[in-house]
Amino acid sequence: MTESAKLPEPFTTLAAQHRHGEVVENSEFLAYARRADTPEEALAFLAELRAKYPDATHHCWAYRIGEAYRFNDDGEPGGTAGAPLLRAIEGQGVQHVMVVVVRYYGGVKLGTGGLVRAYGGAAAEVLRTAERFEVRPRLHTRVSVGFAEQGALYHLLDTWDVVKGEEVYTPKGVTVPLEVYPEDEAGFTQALEDATRGSGVLEVLGPAEES
Repeated sequence: MTESAKLPEPFTTLAAQHRHGEVVENSEFLAYARRADTPEEALAFLAELRAKYPDATHHCWAYRIGEAYRFNDDGEPGGTAGAPLLRAIEGQGVQHVMVVVVRYYGGVKLGTGGLVRAYGGAAAEVLRTAERFEVRPRLHTRVSVGFAEQGALYHLLDTWDVVKGEEVYTPKGVTVPLEVYPEDEAGFTQALEDATRGSGVLEVLGPAEES
């Protein structure tokens, strides 16, 4: 694989938005978690929850997206809310995730340690119970074959885990965009050569967009 086709590492994220609620000393903590692939997506999620719970006492949050991260205590004592949320994300081994914990104050002060435990515990639980999946980056490639090998190519595609794009016909044959896992590149290239008697060509164009 060329340097230009270098792929990001696989990561584990959330399959869907998830919620967990608990009450600590009469304060209600509503923890929400969702996949976010950009800071803009993360902050849009925060805006949704601020609009949904406009009368809440605090909307504390944290996200981790690759090497990028941010957190905010939203008026709680420094280090008692946002940082525990970020530690929960890192402790659960997930990435591309935004966590927001909405708090309704119940009249009993929890103290610094109590806040850390409440926020961190709610965040860890919403992440622990959320459905997850692994994002495995693919390579964006294209395969070109002559018309005589078109049938062999389609039979080959049915036996490999690839994502097929729309065919482009040329005077000499057909070109098909494909997304393949990087670990399958060598094997698929060899299978293509065998199926097309060496006439099929696979070009690696670079990393495919993550999904």
